Amino acid sequence: MFSIAALVPSPPMLVPALCGRGELPGGASDDPIAVLRAAALDAAAALAAVADRWTVLGVGADDQNFGPATRGTFRGFGADVVVGLGPAQSVPVPADPQLPLPVLIAGWLREQVAPGVSVRARLLAADTAPRECARAGAALRAELDADPIPHAVLVVADGAATLTVKAPGYLDDRAAAVQHDLDTALRAGSRAGLAVLEPDLCARLLLDGRAAYQALGGLFAGDPADPRVRTLYQGAPYGVAYDVSVWRSTGPEGSDE
Repeated sequence: MFSIAALVPSPPMLVPALCGRGELPGGASDDPIAVLRAAALDAAAALAAVADRWTVLGVGADDQNFGPATRGTFRGFGADVVVGLGPAQSVPVPADPQLPLPVLIAGWLREQVAPGVSVRARLLAADTAPRECARAGAALRAELDADPIPHAVLVVADGAATLTVKAPGYLDDRAAAVQHDLDTALRAGSRAGLAVLEPDLCARLLLDGRAAYQALGGLFAGDPADPRVRTLYQGAPYGVAYDVSVWRSTGPEGSDE
């Protein structure tokens, strides 16, 4: 049974060992990434409170699937932090140094808030057509609803990376308007707003999470109304847009937190 979804971004700096910045006494922070990290951990904790079976949706170069035995390392991002998608095995598989970033982030969040949880991950190819993304989300919902065990979905996706001159993709004057519309759709849980994201424009704006956002919309496509969304973070501290939120169905099984 599908119970809850959460949306988080994928900057490697979510992992403290990769950035070396700390928090001030009392929980305050002079680092915007610490604020983002706290929101992402809160979102993952919301999933863990409801379900111990998670499915991750993200975007990659190709369609890929990963099971709970998967292990990877952030070595390529500056520190050999090893994470996995499931509890430790008696004979663990080697950590994959090439594991895609959305899977690594999902593994790190799992280990922080719910190390006993089992996770499987599916990456959609970045060029997947909007209709196919929505179908993938709807098919996942049907699969999860057919199982009496509570399931959660963790969507790992980033917004435009072209919002300032210091952004990874430099400044694109079109990015602010597109990201504003996306932020509005994400706050409202607007399935229609996510469906109209245009693949070619998103690719030019380095809005890499487009396919995952549209799969998130498809996850709720069969519900009588748009989902209820609790937004925990929206911002672009380094010229890349990040969203953290918790999504609940308006269907008969949905409920507020």
